[in-house]
Amino acid sequence: MKKYLPYLALLFGMTGLGFSAIFVKWANAPGAVSGFYRMGIAAAVTLVPFGVDARRRAPLSRPHVWLAVLGGLFFAADLLAWNTGVLITNAANATLLGNTSPLWVSLGALFFFKEKLRPAFWGGLALAMLGAVVILGADYLTHPALGWGDTLALIAGFFYGAFFLVTQRAREKLSSLVAWWISALASAVALLIVSVATRQPLFGYPPTTYGSLIAIALITQVGGYLSISYALGHLPASLVAPTLLGQPVLTAFLAVPLLGQSLVPHQIAGGLIVLGGIWIVHRNKQE
Repeated sequence: MKKYLPYLALLFGMTGLGFSAIFVKWANAPGAVSGFYRMGIAAAVTLVPFGVDARRRAPLSRPHVWLAVLGGLFFAADLLAWNTGVLITNAANATLLGNTSPLWVSLGALFFFKEKLRPAFWGGLALAMLGAVVILGADYLTHPALGWGDTLALIAGFFYGAFFLVTQRAREKLSSLVAWWISALASAVALLIVSVATRQPLFGYPPTTYGSLIAIALITQVGGYLSISYALGHLPASLVAPTLLGQPVLTAFLAVPLLGQSLVPHQIAGGLIVLGGIWIVHRNKQE
């Protein structure tokens, strides 16, 4: 049973991430501000468990602590670029371009970590990304030119991929909770600085906004990313990142009852393609 825990954690984490876009939509707050509350609340509510775990595992490896900090900065850059890009371009374009992260992770694993990935792995990755294109690409075809918002979404995908690669290395010497908490704190501080520097208001929002921010902090950041941090301690980032391509599939289904959106045939077909690609990736992750 223990050998399946990382896969169960990955599935649970993907579910938490699937709610992310729903909560962001409900919060309707500036990107840096919503990111700060998301990371800050998550770090605050887990401060005591982090302190207990860090003391039990002391002394912590300083190089790996700095890797966790770097991962947090990459994640902050991802949130900032993503949320800003969504405000400039349409949601379909931003989601489609943001989902290029598994490509950057796989290339990084190949060139920096020397992972030997089978040809079938690349075929599964291509199939999963094709499924994301099928799900989200209909709107993209009506707006094929890369504007500034699209570029920011593409940059977000790169930083998201960097976050996975760095976190995988941080988890070699740090527990999932310690690595995750350090990253969350680094992200919160960075996003607070950006919010203050750009004069985005931190207060004065309606109760529904604060409720949504608390929900995304607890469900997506604590539940989702802490589970993913655990998975990254046992599974390679080149496997974790492609699996998370299932997130748009889950979000599309959640949007039906929660946002009143409907599914169309090409979204269902794309979801099946994504799941097929993920299955191939898991079957052929390494030689």
